Amino acid sequence: MKRFSQNIIRRFALFAGAAALVTACNKDLPDATPIARPTPTGQSIATLINTDPEFSTLRAAVTRAGASLSTTLADSTGTFTVFAPTNAAFQASGISTAVINALRPGQVDTLLRYHIIGGQNYTPTALAETFPNIQAPSLFVLAPPSATLPPGLRMSLFPSRRGNNIFVNNIPVVSANISASNGTVYKVPFVVAPPTQFLWDRINNDADFTFLKAAIQRADSGTAAASTLQAALQNPAASLTVFAPSNAAFQALLTGQITMALMAQGMDQANAAGTAAALAANPAVFSNTAFFPVLTAQVVKAVVVYHLLGKRAFSINLPATATNVPTLLNSAVAAHPGVTLQATLTPMGVTAATVKGLANPAPANIQINPTPAPGGTSDQHYINGVLHKIDQVLRPQ
Repeated sequence: MKRFSQNIIRRFALFAGAAALVTACNKDLPDATPIARPTPTGQSIATLINTDPEFSTLRAAVTRAGASLSTTLADSTGTFTVFAPTNAAFQASGISTAVINALRPGQVDTLLRYHIIGGQNYTPTALAETFPNIQAPSLFVLAPPSATLPPGLRMSLFPSRRGNNIFVNNIPVVSANISASNGTVYKVPFVVAPPTQFLWDRINNDADFTFLKAAIQRADSGTAAASTLQAALQNPAASLTVFAPSNAAFQALLTGQITMALMAQGMDQANAAGTAAALAANPAVFSNTAFFPVLTAQVVKAVVVYHLLGKRAFSINLPATATNVPTLLNSAVAAHPGVTLQATLTPMGVTAATVKGLANPAPANIQINPTPAPGGTSDQHYINGVLHKIDQVLRPQ
């Protein structure tokens, strides 16, 4: 299964600049339920890294990061879960020891701290197969990105388990967990890169999401800026899943709906279909005042929020059997059954996944391709959530 490790140096360079400007984060979480920890025995995580030959590049990175990180990993009073890139992982991600030494110590420290969960020892049995997954703040501590958010916020990792397979975000663990005196170490095949952009950045800039962007803007019309969907999609404290319909998906739905409306007004089917196709060919249909009585801000907003989950779910977190899951529409319509999710997970990863709206005759397909943007279409990881591209607009009724 393809992973989002490609071009990691470019992405990390962007991250280093973005951290200073937007200092991305996830919201504060309730206090986690402590996991019972056995009496410490054996080697510390620091010692494991220093002695395992598969960690020689990681060892160089920890050294470059500075004494603070080394001291943390050697702390016998602490508890940590570490997703540790092997030498092969650094190589696959395009990061050599020379690259590490060319980076500033603070950059390396930031990158490595995103691989570490503090205060929790997530052994495989602690990672229950729950939907969507666990949100676990990493040691990557951020300054407040705005005056409205408190300091001390941390970017989260999302560990999960499917059968005997362990994942962090949507990256698989490649070896059994290694027990240490102060926690657990998992070997991962790629460097786990922290996200550098917001969900809105992808929607705003992707040429195949111009209809979705226009729909969001129509939904936000007449709403105070702080309460808009665009603000939510730029909120670093959010953790969302967006099922993003392509332009073709919107065009198909709008063409059908406009055709029926024109035929109801007496136009013959051929002319109605041609007129509808022309009107639906441009996202400006959402700003066309002639359609405002039908495409009201409230109606469009209901459709848009039906595509949003209030929790982050990678494709490997989606249930294997068709399962109803609430969306943000349920905050207004509690009794709504939500959307129906299902994924096919094989040893090679997720090969197919669907999401069905209540009124859709058939499920929409998630376009499986977890490589980074601009080409990636599933498991697109952002500061405030995950985006999956789909081939239908989901209809709540």
